[in-house]
Amino acid sequence: MCRLLAYLGRPILMDKFLYEPKNSMIKQSFSAKEIEEPLNGDGFGVGWYHKEISPDPATFVSIYPAWNNRNLRYLAPKVKSECLVAHVRAASEGDVSEANCHPFHYQNYLMLHNGGVDDFIKIKRRLTTSLHEDRYRWIKGQTDSEHLFAVFLDKLATRGTNFDAEDVADSFEEMIVDMKAAMHEAEITDPAYLNMVFVDGERMVGLRYISNPSDKPLTLYYSEGSRYVCEDGMCHMLPATPEEKSVMIVSEKLTEFAEDWKPIPDNHMILVKKDLSVSLRKVTA
Repeated sequence: MCRLLAYLGRPILMDKFLYEPKNSMIKQSFSAKEIEEPLNGDGFGVGWYHKEISPDPATFVSIYPAWNNRNLRYLAPKVKSECLVAHVRAASEGDVSEANCHPFHYQNYLMLHNGGVDDFIKIKRRLTTSLHEDRYRWIKGQTDSEHLFAVFLDKLATRGTNFDAEDVADSFEEMIVDMKAAMHEAEITDPAYLNMVFVDGERMVGLRYISNPSDKPLTLYYSEGSRYVCEDGMCHMLPATPEEKSVMIVSEKLTEFAEDWKPIPDNHMILVKKDLSVSLRKVTA
């Protein structure tokens, strides 16, 4: 399984997430704490927005381990943004290739996934049959993640361009309905694990889901309304003015202070709006 992070708030350096915390994303690439397999060395990706340049994000992905990438080490202290994402990959479905590295980029959206669908090859054709030609051609890799996001994007496209966080959540729900129907037809009984995040530079929606509610989903936390500060490797959530507040979604807590982080409840979504207001929504699919 993989590890992911998404941030929305006041501008902050990428280094504050990738390298400075004791449980940084780089640390999670070789020694993740909250998952059975601690190694996530099958590539990485980062994405960020500079809206004064373009509404579309920048991305940097690589098949090499995050802990051993010189370019990333030089880049992280120089990139500052109001919206950042990061992902370290443990390959389950699909080769180790740049096309299979997260985040996935479509128009001005970035998407990340931690989890998987067992025997995905059995439902791959079912999921792609009804895709719009644009979303079908968008798929460049082999992962269950990218194919599920293509289904999600198909659902989101029906809502036009002036959508909100609730529309994103509705699209996730409809994607889950299609996935479960395909799994049922293919007689796949093992649970699907879907920890997913969508960002567009202004809003953010995270999903923590498992298809069998009697099992436990993978970890996913959020922190809201605080100012994230890292100094000498010690990271804290401090009280924030309205201009300083931020929201983060993470696979693992970055700081050692439990009160900084709240688990997203099982089979729920977190919706972060443009004003950084946060709400939780139960998945009913």
